[in-house]
Amino acid sequence: MAMSPDPVRGNTLSAPAGQSSALSGNGLAVASMLTWAAGFPAAEVLLQTWPPVALLAARLALAVVVMLPLWMLIDGPRRVVSARWGHAMLVGGFGLGSGMFLMILAQKLTDPVTVAIIASCAPLMATLLELAAGTRRLKWNFALGVLVSIVGGLIATSALAPAQLGMGAACAVASTALFCWASMATARDFPELSQTGRTTITFVGGLVMATLMILGATQVGMDVMPATPFDLQQAGMLVIYALVAMGLSQVLFIASIGRLGVALSSFHINIAPFYVMLIMLVLGEEWNWTRALGAGIVAMAVLLAQERRSAQSA
Repeated sequence: MAMSPDPVRGNTLSAPAGQSSALSGNGLAVASMLTWAAGFPAAEVLLQTWPPVALLAARLALAVVVMLPLWMLIDGPRRVVSARWGHAMLVGGFGLGSGMFLMILAQKLTDPVTVAIIASCAPLMATLLELAAGTRRLKWNFALGVLVSIVGGLIATSALAPAQLGMGAACAVASTALFCWASMATARDFPELSQTGRTTITFVGGLVMATLMILGATQVGMDVMPATPFDLQQAGMLVIYALVAMGLSQVLFIASIGRLGVALSSFHINIAPFYVMLIMLVLGEEWNWTRALGAGIVAMAVLLAQERRSAQSA
């Protein structure tokens, strides 16, 4: 993808810009966004009866229960015990835990497609993070790509009334910023762990944060239990939401960051609204041409970036 700052040589976050590395990194990012998009319709079903804080805790708990044994098999018990657990609590708790809660709250206040479109500000946030860390050099073509993406996001969200966007949009923006920082820190700060290990250890930190949120909500008298009994449909949606849209997606995304850097990988988030819109259309939602136009502009920015990179590499 040419619409990105150039990686600074020697940084562990930015892999060498070889053709095979770029191809595999982009493939991993696409797979990550496809699985991530599947979580929005699942969350839409669960949020009808689940409070956001309860859904966050259940999502993280299921992911940790499944992924922790896998991590131990892949990296071995000794590496699991000696991992940087203190730092993981910060990255996972503050970054992923708080970020995921704000994303769920944003969807509760708006809708799946709107949240996915607002998340298209991720490349800008990720670029600022990498510029601050000294791992990227900004070039004009990335700035242009980000600008096109923002225009597409503004067009897509213009179909909603300002009252619908307000708090929901603010939560989505804050969530995206936290997610970009946590993803960059996960890929950078745990080099001794496998991709599964890096993802799992930060999920544990997120689960600790979710548990504290549950305790705090209980203390102030908030409802933290689902409104209806847990049934087979909810179980299926939770599996998709926790293991596919979060667990698998994050493993793929962290692997992509290892090859492309967080700014290039996060650019793929801009295509997620297309995936979400198509899934929601299959589930019976009405087609919205304004959103389609906005998402189409965002998609064109991604396609132009790919084409431009190919031309420069030739």
